[in-house]
Amino acid sequence: MNVNKENENISHVASRLDAIIQTAVDGIITISERGFIESVNPATCKIFGYESSELIGSNISRLMPSPHDKAHDDYVNNYLRTGMRKIIGIGREVLGKKKDGSVFPFWLAVSEVKLGEKRLFTGIVHDMTEQKKAEEALLKLNQELEGRIAERTEKLSDVVNKLLATNQQLYHEIQERKAAEQSLLLLQVELQQALKKEQDLGQLKTRFVSMASHEFRTPLSTILSSASLMDQYTQTDQQDKRHRHFLKIKNSVEILTMLLNDFLSISRLEEGKVELNLEKFNFHTFCHEIIEEMSSFLKKGQHIVTHHTDSDLVIAADKKLLKLILINLISNASKYSDESTLIVCATKLLGKEFSVSIIDEGMGIPEEDKPHMFDRFFRASNAVNIKGTGLGLHIVKRYAEMMNGDLSFKSELGKGSTFTVTFTL
Repeated sequence: MNVNKENENISHVASRLDAIIQTAVDGIITISERGFIESVNPATCKIFGYESSELIGSNISRLMPSPHDKAHDDYVNNYLRTGMRKIIGIGREVLGKKKDGSVFPFWLAVSEVKLGEKRLFTGIVHDMTEQKKAEEALLKLNQELEGRIAERTEKLSDVVNKLLATNQQLYHEIQERKAAEQSLLLLQVELQQALKKEQDLGQLKTRFVSMASHEFRTPLSTILSSASLMDQYTQTDQQDKRHRHFLKIKNSVEILTMLLNDFLSISRLEEGKVELNLEKFNFHTFCHEIIEEMSSFLKKGQHIVTHHTDSDLVIAADKKLLKLILINLISNASKYSDESTLIVCATKLLGKEFSVSIIDEGMGIPEEDKPHMFDRFFRASNAVNIKGTGLGLHIVKRYAEMMNGDLSFKSELGKGSTFTVTFTL
């Protein structure tokens, strides 16, 4: 019973499949491994103009124009031998030949079917004649449109040329006007910059007069009073007192020299009179000379030690500016530190980046003052009782930037500061 029902189902499916093939709009052809037609549907006969009896048993090349008819068997044999697909399994546009000898385009999709030991090839044929006619009509229409466009373009060319000539003239006039406006803007910027620079110099001079009158008064008064008292200490047993006043005069002169140097340096920087003079030199020797020179200016018990990563390092820099930078930073380290403290001069070379750090154990910088440390005339709130102009760090940073370097610092209140100058060699 089950076998009969299964046979009925198979028969029903076969009937449905045959109905589909017989009523399909596209042609369906099956051929053997040797290229002989085994079946065709009515659509195939209609497309090619043959009766089914005329096609079945004949070679598929019958439906192909020359030279494709001769190459077909080679395609099939090559696939069976190598498995490489040129037509089979790949849809493509090909040419077909009807019974009356006319050639027409169609889309061919070939697939392989295995029935047990038997292998068949099924081709689906879709006639593209009407599609090609539509494409040709569209191409013809496009050509006509292009002709009309070319004709109109030619008629408009004279008008366009006249407009271009007028536009070119206007363009030159606009460019001349823009150039004049640009020149005026540049002149305005230069004037504004010159005015700003003049205002800065005027402000600098005003600040200089104000600070000079204040800062110079104390050392000048000390020099005057000590000089007067020295005249009174003429006896041998009074030489100690006379020497103390001499030291006061010397210290006051050093303070005045420092003040004048700062003001002269900032003035030369603002006026653009500082020029770079690069030269090669051994930094270790250079640093040792500066430390020896600064030793006499240190407070009692203060010492300078060095930490060099490379004692034979040769750098190219402005020796004079670099000396002023280090003297200023070492002087600050001493001035803002107590007696018997250590000052470290440390160098580091990482790749092409060279840095010099001056490390002290001084009073440090309050957090609220750190953003302003490089401003002109700025003094930290905990250093107001220590002599200074507030220009030193500003000058040092400007000198470092002139040599394509940078000045940075780290500081902790009550524990000390580290100022680092970094250059690219």
